[in-house]
Amino acid sequence: MTFRLQRHPQSPILLPTLASEWECYNVFNPSVIVHNGLLHMHYRAQGLDWVSRIGYAVSTDGIQWNRLQQPVLAPTDATDSRGLEDPRVVAIEGIFYMTYTAYGRAYSGTGKPTHAGGGILPMVARSHNLLTWERLGPIVRGEDNKDHVLFPRKIQGRYAALHRRWPHVWLAYSDDLISWHEEDMAPIYGPRLDNGWDSKSVGSNGVPIETPHGWLCLNHAYAEDRIYRFGVALLDLDDPTKVIRRAKAPIFWPEELWEIKGDVPNVVFSNANPVVGEEVYVYYGAGDHVIGLATCRLDALLGYARFG
Repeated sequence: MTFRLQRHPQSPILLPTLASEWECYNVFNPSVIVHNGLLHMHYRAQGLDWVSRIGYAVSTDGIQWNRLQQPVLAPTDATDSRGLEDPRVVAIEGIFYMTYTAYGRAYSGTGKPTHAGGGILPMVARSHNLLTWERLGPIVRGEDNKDHVLFPRKIQGRYAALHRRWPHVWLAYSDDLISWHEEDMAPIYGPRLDNGWDSKSVGSNGVPIETPHGWLCLNHAYAEDRIYRFGVALLDLDDPTKVIRRAKAPIFWPEELWEIKGDVPNVVFSNANPVVGEEVYVYYGAGDHVIGLATCRLDALLGYARFG
């Protein structure tokens, strides 16, 4: 059984704005959420100073976008002075939450910094309108931890998040999205050394999709060739540390010139897989330069996750 996401014929659907100082070089790795009949995008952008900021755009059809002229999140202190990266937005009980990576010159932790001259923090922020955001804090400190995304509802009465402790995907629970305790974290799955394309590193894509058969989770991975590809896994609804099934073959990889070339070559990286009608819209950064869209039917993707 094989399965492939299909590129939308109008991809790429969002390009850098050459007249803008903060998004003239790259726009990539977006989050997209459906709310009040509109699609709301938060995307990573880089401009003249090469510092990542998070921009906002809105669409009626998911193809044509109107964007704000200024970012909705930008660096504020030493913890995020080098940029805010890779947003993922979810609505839980009527409130919007964004997970994103803060990259700064300050390092929060003990021992050697995780990144040259600084470090990263897997952050959580809160909003009531998708435009103004309150920073709540990080899931962990002092480690190379990113690709974190919240589940769209509480599990067993607690907030739950996927996060990446390289090279594995982990689960974490919190009562308030501020305190995250080590005893409430556990690994779920990691690289498959005998499986080629995902043998080196794996991380989560967009918000898990709840289905009657489990949490449908898209992921990204690479091998020694560092070509990013997408896969899919199905996790237990009540205990997401239990992997019901993980498809062996990838469902998407770089093929177009604008995916193979770019600021970083051979990269497709997705933070967004909203369900629109009966389809899944997979938005992704291509070559760390532009934003593409690939789609599939939800029932077909679920079928592949269960039996592929």
